[in-house]
Amino acid sequence: MLRIISANLNGIRSASKKGFFEWMGKQDADMVCVQELKAQAADMTEAFLAPHGYHGYFHYAEKKGYSGVGLYTRHKPERVITGFGNPEFDSEGRYVEVQYPHLAVISVYVPSGSSSEERQQAKFRFMEVFLPHLLELKASGREIVLCGDVNIAHKEIDIKNWKGNLKNSGFLPEERAWIGQLFDTHGYVDVFRQLDPRPEQYTWWSNRGQAYAKNVGWRIDYHLATPKIAGTAHVCSIYKDEKFSDHAPLSIDYDYPL
Repeated sequence: MLRIISANLNGIRSASKKGFFEWMGKQDADMVCVQELKAQAADMTEAFLAPHGYHGYFHYAEKKGYSGVGLYTRHKPERVITGFGNPEFDSEGRYVEVQYPHLAVISVYVPSGSSSEERQQAKFRFMEVFLPHLLELKASGREIVLCGDVNIAHKEIDIKNWKGNLKNSGFLPEERAWIGQLFDTHGYVDVFRQLDPRPEQYTWWSNRGQAYAKNVGWRIDYHLATPKIAGTAHVCSIYKDEKFSDHAPLSIDYDYPL
């Protein structure tokens, strides 16, 4: 079994104070992909770098207190790649990949466009340059599991108030078409949705109002995988018993040997 968890921490220091690493240590996970570190290398304590004996690999943003991704693994990889070769977005700390002989696992943080039109245009640029990279990954011969905050809800089932968000970042027609073509045209699998077709399964909630208490959420955190390994996935869960950030961790078990 291969257990992989994805979690947007909305600040590694904040999530740590809320008990994330204690929880992580009890999950028996092989890999934990984290996003939105909001920390630089100088901020990372030993407890953040190698919790519970995991190997940790990180891609930090140049801007302080912004973005950043990490990947914890029990299994030392053959190769680690930070960034995907695009200067604009690599400076924002959005990509870390670990490679094994037959598998690559990636932690990614897709830009949010909700703060301004300028950032929405940056998100569109990211989508444009990241798609060819996803196709290259798929053509590499390895199985791929890409985990992270994609900042896009795919279908109406993936967002509580879909009618009210048709013109909002994260549910724009262009964004939904982009992630849809990953599944429908390019052969990636939305692993959670393959296992769990139920409505009202969300991974992010606004801090406004009573969104979390009322489960007025969005499903924007994913495991995107190539078909072979996706076909071995058999258990998934969104953990909501404790709140480490405005996102909930997404765990999936694969019957796949490294």
